[in-house]
Amino acid sequence: MPAKHVIMGGKVHLYKRTRSKYWQCSTFLQGKNFRVSTKKTSFAEAKDIAEDWYLTLRGKSRAGELVTEKTFAEAAEQFWREYPVITQGDRNEIYVEMHRRRLDKYLIPYFGKMGLSQITPGVVQEYRIWRRENSLRGGPPARSTMHQEIVVLRQVLKTALRHGWLTHLPDLSMPYKSAGKITHRAWFSPEEYKQLYTATRRRVKARQGTRHLGSAQQLHDFVLFMANTGLRPDEARHLEHRDIQIVQDLDSDEIILEIEVRGKRGVGFCKSTTGAVKPYQRIVKRNNPKPTDLVFPQKNLYRDMFNNILKEEGLKHDRDGQQRTTYSLRHTYICLRLMEGADIYQIAKNCRTSVEMIEKYYAAHIKNTLDASAINVKRKRKLSKNVDIEEVT
Repeated sequence: MPAKHVIMGGKVHLYKRTRSKYWQCSTFLQGKNFRVSTKKTSFAEAKDIAEDWYLTLRGKSRAGELVTEKTFAEAAEQFWREYPVITQGDRNEIYVEMHRRRLDKYLIPYFGKMGLSQITPGVVQEYRIWRRENSLRGGPPARSTMHQEIVVLRQVLKTALRHGWLTHLPDLSMPYKSAGKITHRAWFSPEEYKQLYTATRRRVKARQGTRHLGSAQQLHDFVLFMANTGLRPDEARHLEHRDIQIVQDLDSDEIILEIEVRGKRGVGFCKSTTGAVKPYQRIVKRNNPKPTDLVFPQKNLYRDMFNNILKEEGLKHDRDGQQRTTYSLRHTYICLRLMEGADIYQIAKNCRTSVEMIEKYYAAHIKNTLDASAINVKRKRKLSKNVDIEEVT
């Protein structure tokens, strides 16, 4: 029996590849060759499968459902070949892995078989509806979750655009979207901050003579250090003693800490307030560290103890219901400095962020920067003067 056969009036070819025991079938539709393995060694069984396969393809062709272009799954595969390599060292590994999960769990199952040109704004909107109606946890996904999924979708489509598989990017913006609600990041007001460090100091006294004394002392100094430097938790996690110097600042004539910071923005610099000096000196005296030792060696930066104190003091949530974390100590530093009248540009540089970010998320200083004399100004009313026509002429 020959290794090649023609069936369905010459429209389907059955053949065997070299070194393969299975029959393959192929056809030509809409200007493109389609091939598939029948996974059968028997010619009779392969012939039946090939006929069914061809009839299915022809039905999809007549219904306009036959994809003759690159699919989303193929573009996603190409995107993932590029993304981890190109972003190596620039993106957090966890962030990269979350992109992979979003692709595998949601985007590929929904868009995978679609041709790239079939992904229109309407299809993307249907995806948003599908995600809200089919959430695995019972409730709809958060806005930030949906935003990140659309970010990955856009990046896959941009990959297709770069390779010439797509002529243009569809509009992926959210229709009917109202202006986002203005929210402020959770922080501690001056009264709440005093309540917090008073509670941590009280815990130190309560742990005297126990094996938990060292942890309580570290937590107390950690709270004071973070609220007087404005470091991010990840920056504090990587901080070594050789990165810190106790100096007398020439501009303010005060004893402060000069810190070389390593974190999400790379290497930066920070000048603390005087309130960070004594906590740091206590840490050094207590631990007698080497220059390369971490200032805060605990992996989770006292997260459990910190949360317990917040719950005990009723400080876990702010008035808007937002949860406070160790990150809130950075927000507290920024807000307190601005409330004291510090220059917003200098604060932005010292915290390794932008003025725009501070204006958007830290609004505690706004009432202090509003000038009532400029707001409540009253313009003097000018009285009209009667002019004699003879004088004008």
